[in-house]
Amino acid sequence: MAEETKEKWLNYLALTTVIFAVCATLSTFKGAGYSTKSVLSQTQAANQWAYYQAKSVKGYLYEIQRESLELEIKKDNGKASKSVAGEYEKKIALYTQKIKKYDGEKAEIFKEAKRLESQRDEAQKHSGIFGIAVIFLQIAILLSSIAALMKNKLVWLAGAASGTVGLVYFANGFLLFF
Repeated sequence: MAEETKEKWLNYLALTTVIFAVCATLSTFKGAGYSTKSVLSQTQAANQWAYYQAKSVKGYLYEIQRESLELEIKKDNGKASKSVAGEYEKKIALYTQKIKKYDGEKAEIFKEAKRLESQRDEAQKHSGIFGIAVIFLQIAILLSSIAALMKNKLVWLAGAASGTVGLVYFANGFLLFF
């Protein structure tokens, strides 16, 4: 019984299939990592926006109080004693100070929420690109498997083309060059 001679392209088929499988595995891993980062960043941003709203409500309550006292002074038309008017002015000044404090805190919270949203958006870009890479790499693995079974070089070349596209997306998942 004579041994069948192995065609040389079958060695390349095996090598490319392994490369595609490793890159598909890494793409899946990295895509999941970025997806998790995206979800965490979104949750943290939502928490910051809730905190921002709480500060807004507190500031608004002080604004209402201040406006109420200002109307009270106007309604009084100077009939109240100087000590009572002084107390009103102290409270108005205190409320104005608290409003400014909450506005400052809201500005910081706003910046942090926007930073987290930006981080989420960036992670989503990476995750999506790694997902596309996985699709092309899996198609390449499938076509390479069929080519090995059928010993059909054209099917392997189609798989290699798909795998090349997958490898480009894999690299793009890290670098975002397009």
